[in-house]
Amino acid sequence: MATKEKQVGNNISKPIFCELSANELEPEITEIESLCTDCGKNGITKLLLTKIPYYKDVVLMSFDCEHCGYQNNEIQNAGKIGEKGIKIMLQVSSPQDLNRQVVKSDYTSVFIPHIDFEIPARSQKGEVTTVESIIDRSIAALEQDQPRRREEFPDTAVAIDLFISKLHMLKILEEPFTIIFQDVSGNSHIENPKAPLKDNGCTVTYFKRTKEQNHMLGFYSDNEDALLKPIQEGEYSLEQFEGEVMTFPTNCPDCNSPCETNMKLTNIPHFKEVVIMATLCEYCGHRTNEVKSGSGIEDQGVRIEVTITGKEDFGRDLLKSETCDMEIPELELEVGPATLGGRFTTVEGIIAAMKEQLSTSTAFTGDTSDSETVKRMELFIVQLEEVLNGQKKITLILNDPAGNSYVQSLSDDGPDGRLKITKYDRSFEQNEELGLNDMKVENY
Repeated sequence: MATKEKQVGNNISKPIFCELSANELEPEITEIESLCTDCGKNGITKLLLTKIPYYKDVVLMSFDCEHCGYQNNEIQNAGKIGEKGIKIMLQVSSPQDLNRQVVKSDYTSVFIPHIDFEIPARSQKGEVTTVESIIDRSIAALEQDQPRRREEFPDTAVAIDLFISKLHMLKILEEPFTIIFQDVSGNSHIENPKAPLKDNGCTVTYFKRTKEQNHMLGFYSDNEDALLKPIQEGEYSLEQFEGEVMTFPTNCPDCNSPCETNMKLTNIPHFKEVVIMATLCEYCGHRTNEVKSGSGIEDQGVRIEVTITGKEDFGRDLLKSETCDMEIPELELEVGPATLGGRFTTVEGIIAAMKEQLSTSTAFTGDTSDSETVKRMELFIVQLEEVLNGQKKITLILNDPAGNSYVQSLSDDGPDGRLKITKYDRSFEQNEELGLNDMKVENY
């Protein structure tokens, strides 16, 4: 049971989440007392754990004060902060785009380059909203003090009226515009109305947080300077641990119970060394496995195309790094690097992993799921089953800007007839996402 906790304001403080686990919240609404920011008297905050399709579990919070009528609502992530920050660029060109569902955290900044308008991070609480509602809320905030400005600062009021008219023009959609969401916590999301098909109007990239951004999120290390110091020659290297299974404590990503992760350095023939990590939670049964490169980022990116025609192709070894995108053009399927993480498996295994993830998607369990979305998802899973049964010929494309992905060739002399490997120079944006543009390699 949750204990009642009085606090300043209607925001939920961290101690409450220490007492309330996801299992305790779902599916009941939990009520706690909290102080109203307007009148200072006790109001009621309601908490509900719910699922957002194609995203994750979130906690919805609603505050209501019966004394003064003040109301507010907020959303917080029910899991952990992402390993990387996220940047989402949405091209808004239709009323459907204006109505897209948006999940944004406290740490999300919103920028519309077309009118040079920005909502800074931490200036608003996290919420579930739409693109149109974000514009409406901005208009309402700007209009709030206009009567007073017209009397005291008429020139400023005229300039703000002009800017408000620009915001109204965005909703009319006389021309498309881009809206950019950047969230250092990695916990923002924009609905894909065509899911599970590729969202051509939305571009999602991930970035490594800076030291200052980690501090903003409350991440500190007692030995930051030592961690940032380059490893000197002759100190530690991965080769020292080759063949040895190392174990270190961690927490389960599902239930947060203490568990252990096993890590081993292994060599993939004709490729390179990789680090394989596996975690098993004895409390809830959750299993994860992940692969990371043991030799850093390559000089060039790699694009691998393999035509899958039968069982022989299904047996190919496949390494997908944590920076690799995957695509199946015949199914209009595109999988981002964060979706399946790094994996060392087979072609059949990676397709089966896609099917399993879609089968357990929140599209089937989310509280906002609709019948059309579920029907589209079921049809898509049937197509993947046809691929796994050898009834459908497809092309699997791996695009890894870090150059750390691999598909086994069936020939001893380079790529076989159904395997195409292309090396390419990375773009500035790809180097930026990998954190290479600001990397200092000389005179450090």
